[in-house]
Amino acid sequence: MDSHLIRLFLDAAQLGSFSAAGRKQGMSPAAASASIQRLEASLQVKLFERTTRQLRLTEEGILYRHFSEQAMALMAEAESSLHSGTASVRGMVKISAPSDLGRNVLMPMLDAFRAQYPEVQYALTLSDNTSNMVQDDIDLALRYGQLADSEMVARVLAPSRRVVCAAPSLIAQTGGPVLPEDLADLPTLVLVTALGPMQDWRYCSNDDADERLSVRVRRTQQSNDGEIIRKWAIAGQGYAYKSILDISDDLRCGRLATVLDEYFTDSAPLNILYHRNRYQPPRIALLIAFLMQRFADLA
Repeated sequence: MDSHLIRLFLDAAQLGSFSAAGRKQGMSPAAASASIQRLEASLQVKLFERTTRQLRLTEEGILYRHFSEQAMALMAEAESSLHSGTASVRGMVKISAPSDLGRNVLMPMLDAFRAQYPEVQYALTLSDNTSNMVQDDIDLALRYGQLADSEMVARVLAPSRRVVCAAPSLIAQTGGPVLPEDLADLPTLVLVTALGPMQDWRYCSNDDADERLSVRVRRTQQSNDGEIIRKWAIAGQGYAYKSILDISDDLRCGRLATVLDEYFTDSAPLNILYHRNRYQPPRIALLIAFLMQRFADLA
């Protein structure tokens, strides 16, 4: 495929206009539109939805843009390597991670990696909602728990589990929960995701039956940002349901303490996800190996 045609397609997707994309490439609007039509005909798919008011990508167009961007990045990297005589570690890495883990654990690691490879840049998205790695154009994602997406490679970065925690002052003030059911009547801090508030906190029965149960918390203060939940918990505003990896420093320093550990025992490891069957540029392959080692050092 002609690289000039791919650049025209990417410009049209970004600018939302064949005319604007054509001007950027030094083409007339008619020539730009005709070129895109030839591209669609050769691919036998419709890449754009055209109306009188807007131009937007179809689902096939979104997917084609993703791979076109990858192709152009690889070509630029190949040209750079030829000129420098070495496979230089440079370019953008697009990363998605949970909010508080990203701020408190991941960011210092990324800074350390960039100190070794200063020509690497990051596009870091911190969110407690799961990313669609193709649609959101993510290279690497960090996520907790069991993962069902077989299109991605998932490797365990660190063991972890969800715990109930609170500031020691709040535990002393409330007397602390004796059973998981007691949490229903205590002040709690709830993370809100795309699926709604996480008000059902899962635990094990801690008996011979070893049942998986849940308690629905009612006296809630809510946020869609896990870091806000953590800060509220440190401030003594409620009990929180957190990954122990996110609050490890707080536990060591005594800012938070866990309760009901004999009930909240289920594993929820931290995983790193990346695309299956795709060439990994040096910056991505080296960053994966670097993060695997750094998280192993935390254990």
